Amino acid sequence: MIVKWRSVADVARGPVVTYALIAGCCAAFLFGPASGLNPTYGTGERLLANGTAYFRHWGVVPDELFSGAGRPLLTPLTALFVHGSWLHLLGNMLFLHVFGAMTEQRMGRVPFLVFYVTTGYLALAAYAAANASSDQTLVGASGAISAVLGAFLCLFPKARVTSLFPFLLFLPLRFPAWIVLLFWFGLQWLAAHRAESGPGVAYLAHVVGFSVGFLYAWVRYRRTTRVGRPVTAVEGDSQP
Repeated sequence: MIVKWRSVADVARGPVVTYALIAGCCAAFLFGPASGLNPTYGTGERLLANGTAYFRHWGVVPDELFSGAGRPLLTPLTALFVHGSWLHLLGNMLFLHVFGAMTEQRMGRVPFLVFYVTTGYLALAAYAAANASSDQTLVGASGAISAVLGAFLCLFPKARVTSLFPFLLFLPLRFPAWIVLLFWFGLQWLAAHRAESGPGVAYLAHVVGFSVGFLYAWVRYRRTTRVGRPVTAVEGDSQP
């Protein structure tokens, strides 16, 4: 995916927070067990055991989150920087890069950072509350990035998005952002209501994050929202 700004001044200001979040997630992944690049976690069964312990320590475990043990209340924050695989990381960072840059520039750096962290926490906490008896670990920035998508939809509904859809032989097609993002949200909504949607994908966190992000942007910026500049993006996945 690429994003194009119309002026040199836009590039000069730069989405510093977006880049910092991407760098933080990448660094956490590279030094963690899932990257396979840190020898301190070992190999084989040792790597698997250390990886499980790592994710349970830094990720969200629903049946522990509201137990009052103290540390688990912070895990929705730490989980935002932990990813379970290269595909998980790269998919999330791609969406954050494309949609986070313009959203940050519209909100401002500090407000965007607060927005990202708060909505990410709420999305993961909501998923944990809805699955309070689960002992499955939840990690990833998907909830926060979904909130960014929701805010982007509200702030830049007329931005043009170029997408590559596998079922259309990867032909590049241009759509308004509102069509692409509402289509994505619909997929997440349907998946969240399917019992067989499978473990490991917190679709409910995506739905909550997107909804909270859109509502916040609508309430905060509804009187000052301007038509977004054209944005070019290529996406080959249906979720962050």
